[in-house]
Amino acid sequence: MKSISIDVESYSSADLARSGVFRYAESPDFEILLFGYSVDGGDVNVIDLANGEEIPADIIAALTDENVEKWAHNSTFERICLSRYIRDNIVGDAPWASRGAYYNTEIGTPKGLHPYINPRSWRCSMVWSAYMGLPLSLEGVGAVLKLEERKLRGGKELIRYFCQPCKPTKANGSRTRNLPSHAPEKWEAFKA
Repeated sequence: MKSISIDVESYSSADLARSGVFRYAESPDFEILLFGYSVDGGDVNVIDLANGEEIPADIIAALTDENVEKWAHNSTFERICLSRYIRDNIVGDAPWASRGAYYNTEIGTPKGLHPYINPRSWRCSMVWSAYMGLPLSLEGVGAVLKLEERKLRGGKELIRYFCQPCKPTKANGSRTRNLPSHAPEKWEAFKA
């Protein structure tokens, strides 16, 4: 494996725009809902973490392997979110856990590990878009480059529905969060 392209969809009650990615990912209710990836330009795989699927061990190892290039649009978001996921779910049992895969020392972690994956091998397509004078959004880049496969039109609505808190109403049973079980058809569209 030489490279992996990554996209994360997540939930947090912290407002990302107001709090920034670090506070967003450190919120007690933060979780990654979907993890999409493609290895070496191959098929796209989507792991449904919200419904109990797990990221394969070889992919977890690749996320912290500095010899594997990681690509994402706004890669800092993916890196910080995945750092939290790994700290909560993987650290301690993984064979790579002691090889210096983490970078920042501001927050204490189990076994003295740094809490964030080292950014050295991460690449950001949003930065490359800016460098080339393209729009910063994936939607904008797809339109300007006239790409065949673009971001889905209803994607923003699905992100709001599953990734952000909702207002409690009588119609939604006074819930403050929409789960996959509340709208299975929307969830399948979101995964697509």
